[in-house]
Amino acid sequence: MTSDPLREKLSALPDSPGVYLMKDAKGVVLYVGKAKSLRSRVSSYFQPSADHEPRIAAMVEQVEDLETLQADSEVDALLMESRLIKDIQPRYNAREKDDKSFTVLGISQDAYPYIFLTREMDVIARQRAAAGGGAYVPAGEPEKATFIGPFTHSGQLRAALKVFQRIFRFRTCTIDIREDDDKRRFFRPCLLWNIGRCTAPCADKIPQEAYTEDIRNFRRMMGGAKRDLLREMKARMKAHSDAREYELAAVVRDQVQAIEQLRDHQDLDDSLETDLIPLDPVKSVDDLRDLLGMELRPRVIEGTDISHLQGTDSVGSLVSFVDGVPFKSGYRRYKIKTVDQIDDYASIKEVVLRRFTRLKNEEAAFPDVLMIDGGQGHLNAALAAMKEAGVRPPLTVGLAKHEGDHLWLAGRAEPIRPDAHRPGFRLLQYVRDEAHRFAQNYHHILRRKRIRE
Repeated sequence: MTSDPLREKLSALPDSPGVYLMKDAKGVVLYVGKAKSLRSRVSSYFQPSADHEPRIAAMVEQVEDLETLQADSEVDALLMESRLIKDIQPRYNAREKDDKSFTVLGISQDAYPYIFLTREMDVIARQRAAAGGGAYVPAGEPEKATFIGPFTHSGQLRAALKVFQRIFRFRTCTIDIREDDDKRRFFRPCLLWNIGRCTAPCADKIPQEAYTEDIRNFRRMMGGAKRDLLREMKARMKAHSDAREYELAAVVRDQVQAIEQLRDHQDLDDSLETDLIPLDPVKSVDDLRDLLGMELRPRVIEGTDISHLQGTDSVGSLVSFVDGVPFKSGYRRYKIKTVDQIDDYASIKEVVLRRFTRLKNEEAAFPDVLMIDGGQGHLNAALAAMKEAGVRPPLTVGLAKHEGDHLWLAGRAEPIRPDAHRPGFRLLQYVRDEAHRFAQNYHHILRRKRIRE
């Protein structure tokens, strides 16, 4: 039964993001959690109709007091929760099972550090090996790294990292970058540089000092020093402006504004750039590499489709997936200009020609895989467009519906029919369906506009 003092605290809870600490009669912290709305989340524990699992129900019975800390945004609350759990180590934040492992953020100790996520148990294994004079490095991770965490919400941590990468533009690739490598300036950076999510140290697009400063600021942000960081950045912005270094001042200004706008990202459960995918993106991309016989795992996949009504209001769509996840900022739509009748092949050719001509002119990164919604004729139209544009095509495939989906590959006379449950094939189907949805949406917009006119 809830005590009167506790009921008073519950009624006074703010409807804002923050962290809550559940305490027993002795003031010992039992549990630390975060919420996008403290009022809604904390009150839900004490509702008469609440149906908690036995472990949480046992914890709620012991709660005699609570403390809340408000945060500017749910992103800030996520970071605050992680620090408190690490410092306090409450009983009910412990793992329910021995094999459960929270997520930890890693920063490699390179000249140009990269950011990665790993499991807490792997970090513990590293530390034990180092203490015993040995070495343990999980596959795919750097030999030396520093770690922040653990975080109990891995999905929300990934969403928060997408926000931070827009601000600090750190790299997430594992390319070995050396300061003394003169060939870097000839390297073509990946899509993340083109969309403003990475400063491309791999291609010598940023001085090492500036990149190091961005990583240092990112560390401070993750460590909870946001207010001090903002104050220093604003002072640096003014110094650049006073020195008439206006481009540098603009870079810092944009970072400051992005940090101050973090409160706009209230709900980390709403993916910032992705839809809810009913498959594991990492597993799907790895399997797609095997399915298509690629040497490296494809990072960027683009898909295109055509939509029209009996040849009228013809449009094309292009969707972009990065690491197996939709990247909405990379979506493009095209109003077909050169085709007046029903001719999907010609329409596909126009869309692909316009897309790759622009990429070529802008010296932008090509996708690793281009998926065409259609069969061999559609695939050939796309290949002809890229030949006309004078570019070497990426791995291009056609995904056709005919007695079940099947896959057309360039240079093969017959399609292949992969297992319908294969993760890589399901990913291609998801790209195809998303391209179809996006094309249909644009087609309906044009139709409604034409009807109104």
